Amino acid sequence: MALSWDELSPSNRLVNTQSVEPRAYQINITKSVFTGKNTLVILPTGLGKTLIAVFAIANALSNGKKAILLAPTKPLSEQHYNSLQKLLNIESERILLLTGSMAGSKRAELESEAKVISATPQTIANDLKNARLSLDEVGVVVFDECHRASGRYAYTYIADECKLKGVQLVGLTASPGGDKKKIDALISTLAINNIEIRISSDLDVEPYVMDKSLHVLYVEKGKLIDSTLAILKPVIDEHLSNLYKYGLSPFKNFENMPKGRFLQIGDNISKLQAQNYKYMAMFNYVYVLNLVHAYDLLSTEGLHPFATYMHTLETREKKSRAVNSILSNKSVVSAIKTVRDAIERGEEHPKMITIINLLKKELNGKSVIIFAQYRSTIKRLEELLNLNGIEARAFVGKKDGVTQYQQQETIQQFRDNKFRVLVATSIGEEGLDIPSVDAVIFYESIPNEIRNIQRRGRAGRMKYGEVFILVALRTKDETYLMISRLREKRMRDLIMKIKSDMSRHAIQSHAPYERGQKTL
Repeated sequence: MALSWDELSPSNRLVNTQSVEPRAYQINITKSVFTGKNTLVILPTGLGKTLIAVFAIANALSNGKKAILLAPTKPLSEQHYNSLQKLLNIESERILLLTGSMAGSKRAELESEAKVISATPQTIANDLKNARLSLDEVGVVVFDECHRASGRYAYTYIADECKLKGVQLVGLTASPGGDKKKIDALISTLAINNIEIRISSDLDVEPYVMDKSLHVLYVEKGKLIDSTLAILKPVIDEHLSNLYKYGLSPFKNFENMPKGRFLQIGDNISKLQAQNYKYMAMFNYVYVLNLVHAYDLLSTEGLHPFATYMHTLETREKKSRAVNSILSNKSVVSAIKTVRDAIERGEEHPKMITIINLLKKELNGKSVIIFAQYRSTIKRLEELLNLNGIEARAFVGKKDGVTQYQQQETIQQFRDNKFRVLVATSIGEEGLDIPSVDAVIFYESIPNEIRNIQRRGRAGRMKYGEVFILVALRTKDETYLMISRLREKRMRDLIMKIKSDMSRHAIQSHAPYERGQKTL
């Protein structure tokens, strides 16, 4: 039997589905949401989570209720508002875009008349706290990018208020994370008692997943960088060994130390009582902290990011004794001079050259997003690509003095093919309406499974896409690549187990999953 949106009657009458192809997984997930349970929907990027949200809202409207759709940023809320205007068969004035830029009294007036609200969580939370908005008539609240629902983020407060009023909660995400405690916390925060998860290999999803090739490009650092790192390593090891000798570091070799364990050393030092001992420990820790960061920048990012960082240390108005010692250390001075001389000669990290060659050959004429961790890397990539005849623009956040209007203008120009390469920080991973591209390039591997999935999801939404991950050999790039793969697998396994346990528990007790209840 042919698939039909009529399976979702009568709610489908409120949804404009004339130009939307019915897909089995969307219909099945939506039916599951229609049961009224608090539902967590985990679906790969680009497979239509927004349409599921629209049907959840239409179902609430069919039952004489209002609905709220939350998104973590204003641009994404605007994107959802436009989708609601296009897809919902109700009066356009009944759909409200709510942002903090609007006066509170005006928001209260509009909220009372609206049937559907698209908003940022901070705005809704403020209006609930100030009694400008009531949830009494709301049937469903949809939390987009719901993996953010933790800690003191506004999603948490709104979810608590919804639970008090008996409002259905629907969470949407492509990746809830690979940490069991965090997933349990998410399920508890949203009082989830129903999970709908699909992965790209599922039978009802696979026909709609565009082919996507993953390429890991291993890059040698080169003699210059290797020799400079060899100058810095003994200095770092000397001060780390001091911490090890006093039992403050579990490692002698910083290259084997996970970042989390290294930061824990600083926490332990801050708790020391003996002042002389604490001063000595903090001196060595600050020494290692700064030089390890510089070492990693040089090995995985490039000459310019290393030089930029060392310049920030040199130009600080107030320098600690440790920083002054670093800047006067003969080995460090030698390393800085070596890098600056190399920059004068026009030398670059081999990753930079690899990207230029990739964009000129395999990806010539294609739309590409390059993701990089550091703004100094992004700045240098933008300069270098344009010098080599490849039109590129940086895409960074407000911290760099870029306004939201400028961000949106850059995205629009990218969409209009005014330039073909967007060089972005993590701001390009979620929360902005960035179009699908032919390829995504990771300048470095990252150990965060959520961000990995979001980055890859920018390619291959509507057509074949490619993903390239650059890995500098014998650096933390290799470690992070392995960690990210393990965490993604663990995330899928955890979610499937929780889903199975939840189903079994529901059969046994029919009890609702309540906040604070222990997961099985």
